[in-house]
Amino acid sequence: MSLRLKFNLILSLATLLGIIVAGYFTHMFLQKNAREEVLDSARIMLESARAVRSYTVSEIRPLLALQQKRQFMPQTVPAYSARKYLNKLQEKYPDYSYKEATLNPTNPVDLAAAWEVDIVDFFRNHEEETELIGERDTPTGRYMYLSNPIRIKNEACLTCHSTPSNAPATMIDTYGNANGFGWKLNEVVGAQIVSVPMSLPLQRANAAFQVLMISIVSVFLMIAVLLNLLLHYVVIKPMKKIAENADKVSMGALETPELPIKGKDEITSLSQSFNRMHRSLANAVRMLDESGE
Repeated sequence: MSLRLKFNLILSLATLLGIIVAGYFTHMFLQKNAREEVLDSARIMLESARAVRSYTVSEIRPLLALQQKRQFMPQTVPAYSARKYLNKLQEKYPDYSYKEATLNPTNPVDLAAAWEVDIVDFFRNHEEETELIGERDTPTGRYMYLSNPIRIKNEACLTCHSTPSNAPATMIDTYGNANGFGWKLNEVVGAQIVSVPMSLPLQRANAAFQVLMISIVSVFLMIAVLLNLLLHYVVIKPMKKIAENADKVSMGALETPELPIKGKDEITSLSQSFNRMHRSLANAVRMLDESGE
C-alpha cells in the first residue's frame, strides 16, 4: 500500500468522522432553533390574547355595562374579544390558531376537542403547572402548541357561570341555560391553546442544514486536494528522488549527482544523510581501487 493511499485512507476516515459529528450537532442546533422560533411565535400570540382580554375587562366592559342590561353584548366577554382579534390574524396566517378550549363552555364554539380535553385534564391534575408545550401531527403537517390553564380566580366570573338563576337574563336568552354553569372558584375550566405550524421553520432549518453540509464537504475536499499536493511535492517527490538515487548507487553508479539540498525540514536532513553516505561509499570504493593497483 503506497504512502499516498495510506494518507488518503486516514484522511477519508477522519473527514467522514468529522462530517458525521459536525452534521449531527449542526442538525440538532438548527432543529432546536427552529422549534424556539415556533415557540416564540406562539408566546407572542398568547400574550396578545391576554392583552386583548385585559383590555376588554378594563376598557370595553364598563362602556357596555348599560347596554348589557338590555341586550347581551358578547364584546364584553374576554374570550370572545381574544378570539375575534386572533381570527383577524388568521385571515393572513390561516395555519395559526387560538382557542380557549373549555370543558363546559357557555358558547359552543369554545368546546374543547378531544386532544384539547387532554390538555385541560393535565392542568386539572397538575395544579402547580402553569404551562404545557407539545407537538402534534395533523393532516396539514406538524404543529406546536402552547397552553396555559384557565382558572377561575375572580368570584365575579361566577355571576355568569355558577347557576342559571344567577346569570344575566340577556345571556340566558342568547345561549340558553344548559351549558356554561357549575364552575367553581379556583377550578381549572379550560385552557388557552395556541397552535403554530412547524413546517416552514423546519423547512428553513433543513435547507440551511443542506447548504451548510455542502459547504463543509466542499471545504474538506479542498483541504484534501491541498494536502495531497503538499504531500506530493514535500514528501513523495523528494522521497522518490532519494529512492531513485539509492537504486543507482546500489547498482554501482557512484557518479550519480548528489541530491539537491533545499530547506531545513526532515526530508532535507534525510537528503543530507544520503549524500554523506553516497560520498563515503564513493571514497571507500576509490580507496579500494587505489590499494588494488
